[in-house]
Amino acid sequence: MKTRYAVVAALAFVGFWLLRMGTGSDWSGGMQALALLAGLVLFVGATWWLMQGYQRGQDDVVVHNPTIAHFLFDSTRSAPLWLGARIYLGYEWLQAGWHKVTDPDWMSGAGIAAYWQRAVALPEQGRPPITYDWFRDFLQGLLDGGHQSWFGPFVAVGEVLVGVGLIVGALVGVAAFFGALMNMSFMLAGSASTNPIMFSLAILMILAWKVAGFIGVDRFLLPLLGAPWSPGRVFQGRTPQPQSS
Repeated sequence: MKTRYAVVAALAFVGFWLLRMGTGSDWSGGMQALALLAGLVLFVGATWWLMQGYQRGQDDVVVHNPTIAHFLFDSTRSAPLWLGARIYLGYEWLQAGWHKVTDPDWMSGAGIAAYWQRAVALPEQGRPPITYDWFRDFLQGLLDGGHQSWFGPFVAVGEVLVGVGLIVGALVGVAAFFGALMNMSFMLAGSASTNPIMFSLAILMILAWKVAGFIGVDRFLLPLLGAPWSPGRVFQGRTPQPQSS
């Protein structure tokens, strides 16, 4: 076991080092993307290997989470707080998505193509909007391939769905994840705006996925569907009932 710990620690270190190289300026283009992919594979592989034979509570360190953490992420008493946050974040996404859905340029792909062109531009002076070469190459590849024709509507409809999901409280963790993914994409493209705040709030909702939608559809949906590691009543053949507070 101690040998495994040493090997996993080494793999994790190399993985994070590759991630660092992939997000730095030492390498460029394809080498950045390759380093990111290799680092991610190493870290995920090390995690999977370390979890082999793990049983919850068997060798955990007995240091309990603070009360505030349990209250926010595990207790349905925090649901009213998450309801307010959900409505705010959902409205931001719904408003942004509806603006794009009703914009002919965006739905045709011209709007996102113009956005990509500004993002990949390399100014003669000053820093370019995109820091990482691999992401610039990725957007340039989408432009060269004409993928804006479907990517524009995809993003617009996705933003609307994320907004609706958050507001009604349906699969809040999933909706917040895809919202955070879009926030990260916009930030990688050089757009700050409200994205850092929305990204941070989305991460908190992902952590609170079990209770954030309790005042909403998730109160009934989560017991029905459950999770991959804990099947719900639909997959157990039992009559669905709402969660109890």
